[in-house]
Amino acid sequence: YEGVYPLSSALSRPLIAQEVAEVALKEGCDAVAHGCTGKGNDQIRFDVTFSALAPGLKIIAPVREWNMSRDQEIEYALKNGLPVNPRKSRFSIDENLWGRSIEAGELEDPWIEPPIEAFKYLKPLDETPDNPQEIVIEFEKGIPKSIDGVKMPLEKLIMELNIIGGVHGFGYIDHIEDRVVGLKSREVYEAPAALLLIYAHQDLEKMVLNKRILDFKPIIEHKWAEMVYSGLWVDPLVKAINAFIDETQEEVTGEVRIKLFKGSARIVGRIAEKPLYNPEMITYTSKSVFDQKAGEAFSRLWGLPSIMYYTYRKQTIKQS
Repeated sequence: YEGVYPLSSALSRPLIAQEVAEVALKEGCDAVAHGCTGKGNDQIRFDVTFSALAPGLKIIAPVREWNMSRDQEIEYALKNGLPVNPRKSRFSIDENLWGRSIEAGELEDPWIEPPIEAFKYLKPLDETPDNPQEIVIEFEKGIPKSIDGVKMPLEKLIMELNIIGGVHGFGYIDHIEDRVVGLKSREVYEAPAALLLIYAHQDLEKMVLNKRILDFKPIIEHKWAEMVYSGLWVDPLVKAINAFIDETQEEVTGEVRIKLFKGSARIVGRIAEKPLYNPEMITYTSKSVFDQKAGEAFSRLWGLPSIMYYTYRKQTIKQS
């Protein structure tokens, strides 16, 4: 979302809402409840999903309805015997496999650097290894399958990358985000695996997808991220976009080499099962099979609209 946030919390909300709705209907409940505030995104994600999948259920949102602050939430929970530990962290943290979001406390001041104790995976840069680490991530039809040749379930692979990236201080996101309700918020995320997989996957796509798809896909990705962030996972447009993306991933099979060092992740190599990259065509050596003479006619035809404009508007350079 906004070219930065890998949607860790946003992706989880529709699934949580779906599971809650299924249990509620199975148990014969007439309502569901959530603890979202009236100024955040999660209220929309839960409300829309509940209303779409289980329209007969009433939605109760006490924090929003009573206009409660975080301190008031904690006070209410303690007073009513609800299991909370307000001293565990001075931040509001949401965590799943795909990343951790860190909010509140002193982070509401956008000038203050997040303290290292806010993070779970990321090491301070001065404590990261003094030697780089190179890893190889393998993809099959767009899905990550292995690290350094060791195949593993997707959830384990993600956790491994969280640890590997965090050791090298990689995976830090700090930006000003536009919420659905119109407010701007300072958001800090910790997402080593998500960023590593996104970078590697995008690089592999460049090896196997043609230029027109590569030009168009970011437009689709932007819309998909916006829809998911805005709580519209249940919208049919998301399903249609997913179908397009699935089609583009049929040939995205290969490996990507990444070098991690002091907070950075540099892609240093890639290989694909069915690449469109052709070294025999692109090489500048005598072994090239590309007919360079074809370039002259192509240049003329490619630039014809621009050439005609300058010729007919008499804007060509005059001879002295």
